[in-house]
Amino acid sequence: MTAASAASPVGDADIPRLPRQTGQVVTAVFQAVAADPEVAVLVAEVGDADEAVIRWSNPRASELLGRARSDLDGELLADFLTWPMGVSAAAVFRRERLTTTSVTLRTAVGETVACRAHAVPAPGGRLWTLQVHPAHSEREIALRASAAAHEHRFRMLAERSPVPTMMSEQGMRLGHVNDALCSLLGVTADKLVGTGWMSYAHLDDLEAISETVVAVLAGQEREMQARFLDSHRRVHYTDMRFTPLHTPGVGDGFVATLEDITERRAFEEQLNFQATHDALTGLPRRTRLWEHITAVMADTDAGLACMFLDLDNFKLVNDSLGHKAGDALLVEVAHRLTGSVRPGDLVARFGGDEFVVACGTGSLDAALEVADRILRVLNEAVVLGGVEIHPRASIGVVLRGPEHQSADDLIRDCDIAMYQAKARGKGRIMVLDAGARSAVYDTLTLVADLRQAIEDDHITLCYQPIVAYRGADASPELASVEALARWRHPERGTVPADVFVRLAEEHGLVHDLGRVVLETACAALADWQRELGPIAPPRVNVNLSVLQMSDPRLVQTVKRTLRRFGLRPDQLCLEITESALMKDPDTAAMVLGQLRDHGVLVAIDDFGTGYSSLAYLRQLPVNYLKVDRSFVAELQDGHTAVAKAVISLAHNLDLGVVAEGVETGTQRQMLERMGCSLLQGFGISQPLDETGFVDWCLSGYPAANGGTA
Repeated sequence: MTAASAASPVGDADIPRLPRQTGQVVTAVFQAVAADPEVAVLVAEVGDADEAVIRWSNPRASELLGRARSDLDGELLADFLTWPMGVSAAAVFRRERLTTTSVTLRTAVGETVACRAHAVPAPGGRLWTLQVHPAHSEREIALRASAAAHEHRFRMLAERSPVPTMMSEQGMRLGHVNDALCSLLGVTADKLVGTGWMSYAHLDDLEAISETVVAVLAGQEREMQARFLDSHRRVHYTDMRFTPLHTPGVGDGFVATLEDITERRAFEEQLNFQATHDALTGLPRRTRLWEHITAVMADTDAGLACMFLDLDNFKLVNDSLGHKAGDALLVEVAHRLTGSVRPGDLVARFGGDEFVVACGTGSLDAALEVADRILRVLNEAVVLGGVEIHPRASIGVVLRGPEHQSADDLIRDCDIAMYQAKARGKGRIMVLDAGARSAVYDTLTLVADLRQAIEDDHITLCYQPIVAYRGADASPELASVEALARWRHPERGTVPADVFVRLAEEHGLVHDLGRVVLETACAALADWQRELGPIAPPRVNVNLSVLQMSDPRLVQTVKRTLRRFGLRPDQLCLEITESALMKDPDTAAMVLGQLRDHGVLVAIDDFGTGYSSLAYLRQLPVNYLKVDRSFVAELQDGHTAVAKAVISLAHNLDLGVVAEGVETGTQRQMLERMGCSLLQGFGISQPLDETGFVDWCLSGYPAANGGTA
């Protein structure tokens, strides 16, 4: 081929007939190389078995092989080219990149020619252009063979490495990327070399990558996390590790490896979500709520309002429709809450049927508007287990103020406001006032002290005798003694029993308090029997709270305590108020029946002050009725009807009857005439500590108003 002919443009007949989808792309490649008289160009189509078939050749290829171009079309490439030992066709025809390798070319006359071949893939198809450069001297052949061997080792080490790798010889421009990186980003190597790789870096991370590369070019090793987008615009999170690389005569570059941590990051995010979000509702848990409020409060100028929400009568749904229905209601409430708040507000499940809403506003009116919307949306009907209900809630609202130094302070105050809403009748919104905060804080402090007092055995007992009068001339007999809990606070002094018992009931301490009272009273009775002998009280009366009646361990606790102190069951009488019995008479009948079957005695305290059904009273397994002190106090004013009725009712039901609050001799005489022989009150004896009670017994039961009880 002459120089003149080499310079002439390639004609249409020289361009191969290629599939339409790749023809235009490959045509441009051929026009760029076919005019070079020293470059032999072959177009090969590679099948599934890596079998390459020649589809086109340029004049230089025909001249080099000694075959007419028409004779080459359709021939196997392997009939003319031999790859080096250890190199397969699959290694040469790579979709990810241009490859370069040494080959041996066989001519038509059997001559072999050492050559250098470049295989360039055509995008989207199965065609490659093969540029073949023959060597011109033995030295060149030897050098090319040595270079080919080095390049093959590098390719096996770098290109086939499963770790995505990029290499820059100078600055940000890449000179090499391996197959793993091409696979990660879903593009061929030619798209990444030079500065092309930077277009696949996430725009928000590009500046950080550039700053890191600058430090690496200055000789530092660096690590960073960066995001890259593949050809489908999917985000890949990577750990990048940079090492400086200096190439003599070229400049400073780097080698960087990328570890795709997308799946690991997604798994970690899933674990973090599960750790910080409620499994049932999908709402953030307390930890996430605390983090959010703390972050907002870090800005002293940021507005913040907090709402504590508690569903009204949720236990009724659980008890009547089942826990599955209760869970469904909680999920629906969570959905309605998130739909009622504003963008940027946080809804969290605090626990059970309690939720907290954190609103980013410094306006109380805006916060109340959100709270009002929540109430209205929650009250819309929902069908659970075939039953239509209208959920209601009590909401406490607090606007962040200077007194709120932490998330704890804010949550505590809106919790207090919520309890105010409950106390005012439920289904309403309350904003916390300073007086309520102080009162509740004082109560919470007292509850904490009560809990500690119970744990430290600082709850003591006093004992008030119950005396039997068998006739005007007969000496009184000690029938029993009622144990009364007492608490002397180290700073507040004596705390009334009705105060600390109520606190124990409201704050989950009543079971522990009841256990302490029962054990202490039984221990005292056992001691008295050993110390006093026949003048010791025959039994002890211990009060039961209504909440203790719901404790499934109550009967076993009573049995175990009696065995522990060596007491007979009939030496214990348990007292429960009439109003407590009537809250759940069926449960009361069952529990008291089990106790009486064991031999424990039962008394109804404060009888006549409640609204008990006489039918229930006849069925309840009780041994005594105790006439309330208010009816005893009326006797001296001539109001005897109620006391007479209670005493008569007890006799007709074959029950014992005890009159409480006896303070005068006149009251005692009137009660005796009515047939009530068991008396208790300050007129008999005030409550005594253990030592005082022993002295009272040894002194012959002295009455409080002189003489003998």
